Amino acid sequence: MSTLTKPNHIGRKISRIRELRDMKQEALAQALGTNQQAISILENSETIDEDKLIAIAKALGVTAEAIKNFSEEGVINYFNTFNETVSNSSFGNGACNNECTFNPLDKLMETVEENKKLYERLLQAEKDKNEYLEKLLNQK
Repeated sequence: MSTLTKPNHIGRKISRIRELRDMKQEALAQALGTNQQAISILENSETIDEDKLIAIAKALGVTAEAIKNFSEEGVINYFNTFNETVSNSSFGNGACNNECTFNPLDKLMETVEENKKLYERLLQAEKDKNEYLEKLLNQK
């Protein structure tokens, strides 16, 4: 019987999770303190003792339960659900697009006009200050 038809082939599940995590057998072997051949044998095993499974799960960044319950259909459903969620969220419906709802040149011109008004007020304040100082000097 092939490993694809056995739903509880734990070695195959480990192999698929490792592949999905973009991890090579050598990297997993290094994380577990063993060699690549041992990982290959492990991935061809139908059963693995619990302690070893926990160590493998930790090296893969998942739980032992995640390995035991892993299924290809679950992964496909997860990504399909993820894509539907993204397309229904603000990312997919245009709320975060790069289209402006205003004319950027108009905003720029508004800013220029505001700066002009601020400069004119500053200039007037300086003129008033100079007049006051001249008035003080003339009184002496």
